[in-house]
Amino acid sequence: MSRRPPKKCPPRRPKPRRKPAARPETPRLLAFNKPFRVLTQFTDADQRATLAGYIDVPGVYPAGRLDRDSEGLLLLTNDGRLQSWITDPKHKMPKTYWAQVDGEASAEQIDALRAGPTLKDGPTQPADVEIITEPDLWPRHPPVRYRKNVPTTWLEITIREGRNRQVRRMTAAVDLPTLRLVRMRIGDWTLGSLASGEWRSLALPAGCKR
Repeated sequence: MSRRPPKKCPPRRPKPRRKPAARPETPRLLAFNKPFRVLTQFTDADQRATLAGYIDVPGVYPAGRLDRDSEGLLLLTNDGRLQSWITDPKHKMPKTYWAQVDGEASAEQIDALRAGPTLKDGPTQPADVEIITEPDLWPRHPPVRYRKNVPTTWLEITIREGRNRQVRRMTAAVDLPTLRLVRMRIGDWTLGSLASGEWRSLALPAGCKR
């Protein structure tokens, strides 16, 4: 298993002398439980639901993305250096999801997910995958549509990449379409007891306080 990166900011690199850019007086890091069908942005020309309907902290922006039809943990910050560190692929920061998939997952399908199925943009890296009991989550609006007499399976999936819609594409590649997807963890940060649509302030990693 890959080791998680230390929960601290990277060292500052020397830069050529120039007029320093304005930086926020108080760096902040927020955890937000993004609801279903909310965009990971603050504005939308089509008047769809955005972060602006839930977060009123000026100057913060997402550190990474979460699809509109996915739910769960989203990190936001007003510090560009921290945002870059969280999203930089070279750190391989693990992200853990709970996925409800259509069908009864077989041992062969679980093994294929663990090995890293090949997608249209190439093979994925090995993932940590386990079958879990149905978690006690908040209701989703609208709810998942079930097919009568067709079972579903809940999986805990941890990946260390950041491809577009990766978990959904991985489960589809092994014939287990995802019905509901909730991100529970990013690195050492967890969703915890946050209700859907709520946010909380997080302690800054060492080296990020000013």
